[in-house]
Amino acid sequence: MKNLLVTGGAGFIGSNFVIYMLDKYTDYNITVYDKLTYAGNLDNLLGVADDPRYSFVKGDICDAAAVTAAVKEHNIDTIVNFAAETHVDRSIMDPDAFVKTSVYGTYVLLEVTRELGLERFHQISTDEVYGHIPFGQSSVETDSLEPRSPYAASKASADLMVKAYFVTYGLPVTITRGSNNIGPYQYPEKVIPLFATNAIDGEPLPVYGDGRQMREYQYVVDHCEAIDLVLHKGVLGEAYNIGTGEEMENMEMVQILLEAMGKSHDLIRHVADRPGHDRRYSLNIGKIKALGWQPRHTAEEAIIKTARWYEANEWWWRKIKSGEFKKYYQAQYGKRLAEAG
Repeated sequence: MKNLLVTGGAGFIGSNFVIYMLDKYTDYNITVYDKLTYAGNLDNLLGVADDPRYSFVKGDICDAAAVTAAVKEHNIDTIVNFAAETHVDRSIMDPDAFVKTSVYGTYVLLEVTRELGLERFHQISTDEVYGHIPFGQSSVETDSLEPRSPYAASKASADLMVKAYFVTYGLPVTITRGSNNIGPYQYPEKVIPLFATNAIDGEPLPVYGDGRQMREYQYVVDHCEAIDLVLHKGVLGEAYNIGTGEEMENMEMVQILLEAMGKSHDLIRHVADRPGHDRRYSLNIGKIKALGWQPRHTAEEAIIKTARWYEANEWWWRKIKSGEFKKYYQAQYGKRLAEAG
């Protein structure tokens, strides 16, 4: 494993993974393959742009010929698939792109892996494939998948396809299912960068419903370390949960963020909840811990560190929030905020 194709590598988690891997492995070469949709941003990779071990190919994972060409040109032996439409709210508004990218796109990557005899295909998945988890329980990797949004259903479908290729063709695959990632370069439609940047500008923070939904917030670099470990020590055909083992209500997250930024809690606005909003996610991370991993950051540390990054990097997010984002934000929150007063 030396030449990695990181699909979706210009996105949030993918770009952090590329930076992490190039820093850790001096003999690895990484090719980022990204369609550069609204959430793909080459600014995320400015820190490695001049590294001779890094290269970039603009392309769609649904385009089999383009993927094959990139794999051959760069002598790829391993595909790590971050490429996906990722935001639940957008999947509710327009599920079509989610099915195309996460389901058909994953199939294309699996076929390329099979046809060219690559060493490994690794799928980046999510805790949302398990659906709502009742109190007192935590998801283990062998639990049934019960997705409740178009986004989660598209990711669950991809997981099942990956598993089927392992069983049917003996393809060397692994899967990781991560909890809510936060950190640098996260597109500000997601809750913490949205709330942090809104707070900087004195804008309201639209909290869905009563804000008592339970999540595990993990720092993105912790997640990258776990993916790295699974790539090198994970058992083929297996899935691994990656989380914190530390649940937190969304309202507690908001309070930590506002206090870290020195902003008033008066910015909080409770708005109409999203349809089918999962109340609670909880991951059992015993399996990944058995490989020798555990998170370096608590949820509170991750939230504070993330807020500090957005305070220090207005150059990155201001131009994003001035473009397509405004139209999305108005469609998603305009009516909700107006009704909330």
